[in-house]
Amino acid sequence: MTEDTFRMTSHRPYLLRALVEWINDNDLTPHILVDAGMPGVQVPPSAVKDGRVVLNIAERAVVRLHIDNDSVSFSARFSGTSYPVQVPISAVLAVYARETGQGMALPDDIPGHEPSPDDTLPPDDSPTPDDTPPKPSGRPHLRVVK
Repeated sequence: MTEDTFRMTSHRPYLLRALVEWINDNDLTPHILVDAGMPGVQVPPSAVKDGRVVLNIAERAVVRLHIDNDSVSFSARFSGTSYPVQVPISAVLAVYARETGQGMALPDDIPGHEPSPDDTLPPDDSPTPDDTPPKPSGRPHLRVVK
């Protein structure tokens, strides 16, 4: 099958759910790093620093946490005020445990994403027959070093 006839869904939401479960199973606190400048991100502006926001998504910190294939949503308190949070999966940059820092930066694989020049393989720099260095003349020799 070619990429044109069959395209799989993004694996980012599956990785996110699995890592959150792993962090919770180890009795640690899952946090997500979010690009707050992406379309569809709904977080309190006061929580955003340098265009990013870190969100605690532990069960004890949020209400109605829902992670589906399109977004992460929940309600949480920010400075004592309840706020509905909505984060598209494409805006989640990483998930990690607060206590240890262990986690993962999520790979960029958004369906319909066209490869950019940065996504392509580097040019093949293998030598062409004209670039091949000349072979040394004479017999090879080895020297014993003590």
